[in-house]
Amino acid sequence: MIIKQALFAGSSQRTDQKPKIRHPEFAFIGRSNVGKSSLINRLCDQKGLAHTSSTPGKTQLVNHFIINDSWYLVDLPGYGYAKMGKKGREKLQDIISDYILHSEEMVLLFVLLDARHDLQAIDRDFIAELGAEGIPFALVYTKCDKLGVNALKAQIERNEALLRETWEELPPVFCTSSETGQGRDELLNYIETILQNL
Repeated sequence: MIIKQALFAGSSQRTDQKPKIRHPEFAFIGRSNVGKSSLINRLCDQKGLAHTSSTPGKTQLVNHFIINDSWYLVDLPGYGYAKMGKKGREKLQDIISDYILHSEEMVLLFVLLDARHDLQAIDRDFIAELGAEGIPFALVYTKCDKLGVNALKAQIERNEALLRETWEELPPVFCTSSETGQGRDELLNYIETILQNL
């Protein structure tokens, strides 16, 4: 897939505030500071499209970007740590849950994981919730350029072993780097294939 145009289409806190023109939606989520905004910018080939920050918890709304006038890339707040009080974290959780459970146009959720670390309990819990709710998702490892080929393979195998404790079938997996562009074509082609089959 070639992205010819990527435009900000609006922010919302609830699904009834989404852009009025409806298109298939592919949403991106991950723990705070997983490199989500950087990956979105790399996918769309636009440096400032999604705002990047070294401060975790920067994204606090559901942000829609219209791609090629035919589908939305949706940037969700990170789950887990954010520099805010309990009420603020609960509000973010409500925003995330409302979108994931009630956005009828969401086709797939990409769950981003930092390739350098083992799956954390919060990741496993989040993925388990997706399974319980029947939400279609894929796993996207970020920052894969930070590890050698063998170390990356070993890390992914460790994480898959953890998931196999509770999952019979594992979701699709992608390895990406917003620095080098690794995995960009694979992700976009995967989205294109899904769109063609809708």
